[in-house]
Amino acid sequence: MIGERREAILGLIIDYYIKTGEPLGSKTLCSMLPYTISSATIRNEMAFLTSMGFLEQRHTSGGRVPTKKAYRYYVDNMIKSEALSAYEMQKIDEVLSINISDPERLLQSAAELLSEVTGCASFFSSVKDKYDCIQGIELIPAGNNKAMLVMLSLGGKIKSSVCSVNCLIDDEFKELFYKITKERFIGTALSEVDLSFIQSTVPLLGARVFDMLPILSSLCSLCSEAANGTLSIYGETKLLSQSELGNSVYNLLVFLAQKEKLEYLLTEFAKSKTESALLIGDENPIYELRNTVMAVQKFNYNNNQTATLGIIGSLRIDYRDVLPQVDYIMKTVSAYLSPKSGEDRL
Repeated sequence: MIGERREAILGLIIDYYIKTGEPLGSKTLCSMLPYTISSATIRNEMAFLTSMGFLEQRHTSGGRVPTKKAYRYYVDNMIKSEALSAYEMQKIDEVLSINISDPERLLQSAAELLSEVTGCASFFSSVKDKYDCIQGIELIPAGNNKAMLVMLSLGGKIKSSVCSVNCLIDDEFKELFYKITKERFIGTALSEVDLSFIQSTVPLLGARVFDMLPILSSLCSLCSEAANGTLSIYGETKLLSQSELGNSVYNLLVFLAQKEKLEYLLTEFAKSKTESALLIGDENPIYELRNTVMAVQKFNYNNNQTATLGIIGSLRIDYRDVLPQVDYIMKTVSAYLSPKSGEDRL
């Protein structure tokens, strides 16, 4: 701890900088304190905080601005957790409860909501699970030689597509389709369903081989999509309005567009024992994110499926407002992904 007076000075400087983006000088600071203190004393205290690495002076005659170390101290020691209003919680619950039965759509909705309420970029990722397998397949005729194909994995992933076929999807066609999928596909690992696997079913299809292959090829694509991990990012352009990022925002947008490094970071985080993290500045191992704050949480659900959810924003985010919003959304998602909690909420 740095002492009550120094902490009060540091808090005022951080709050002022978050609000205005401008450095705070000793004279202005003197008028903001709830008690009388000389400008000389304040300058001495600011000099001490600078020597401790909490403040920096970008110009000789200018005021001080907080450092990354200051933001960490501010979050850990100076912000009191405040509950959201009943109205705010209700709005979040209404948005997230819509997709309570579909984990990926729930995470997508949560990521979109995080970006909306925080003004930051947000993301969710699902981690590749080589053991996930096909639990169920449905074929729904849609007229004009088209059908909706729906695949559900044991891990709760739901994938669908519209297929075109060259024949009538009658009872005989559906009977053969369900016979093949029951014998060869149900219980098969998603990662094993490839073109060679599809070709191995040809002897079982007989004269209907060319009628059935378009459907089975679509099923192969759905399995491939579900087998691989995904990373979706929302609200990247909101970073353009965060002036603290300066010209580095363009490199950050390129980094987010390329995804590879972020995907690697999230995959490694998912493998770790850490459930959640708030990475401020240089605490982030990725160079492109060292002028940002990143909040991330891991979720485990449905037969060892793993996903991450979080935000990326400027160091100047309004921590007092943003962190309670993030915390409540994360807790709500976790509750909905938990079978027992999900049942209680229904």
